[in-house]
Amino acid sequence: MTDVAVVGGGPAGLSAALFTAKNDLDTVVFDTDETWMHKAHLFNYLGIESEDGTAFLEDAREQVDSFGVDRRQGEEVQTVEQDGDGFRVVTEDDDLAADYLVLATGADRDLAEQLGCAFTDEDTVDVDVDMETSVADAYATGAMVRAEEWQAIISAGDGAAAALNILTKERGEHFHDFDTPADAE
Repeated sequence: MTDVAVVGGGPAGLSAALFTAKNDLDTVVFDTDETWMHKAHLFNYLGIESEDGTAFLEDAREQVDSFGVDRRQGEEVQTVEQDGDGFRVVTEDDDLAADYLVLATGADRDLAEQLGCAFTDEDTVDVDVDMETSVADAYATGAMVRAEEWQAIISAGDGAAAALNILTKERGEHFHDFDTPADAE
């Protein structure tokens, strides 16, 4: 059992995992490492002058790991389904229950379709401003929800929006993840 299951380990999935784990929600990330980031070089990501996409992923993974994310590298999710008030995420080796689900599988929308999420006329997953799908407590991010806007920084923002909505639901009031210099080690 986990609080948040994230399917996908690119910018959207890792961003969602960072926010939820940093704020004390048990978070599991399933990452097959098939992200398009391995073909990218970042010049247009705020705060990064120039970085190879693979190096960016290594940095992002190190950051989420430091907050205790259970990152299951190479473990592919076969099915997702609603299970009572939560979700069941099934891999070849595991069957995990989660309260919240974040789908961050790029342009592969199969799991969202399997879950019964609504789609737009453009065949993208239909989400609200917080990235929540038509299935309560299930979120879709990045290229899943955008026909052609596949930018790392946009995807990371989508993941953050999903995570903040999850944290708002958990806290029962609008949640801000805002740190000050006094919070830094």
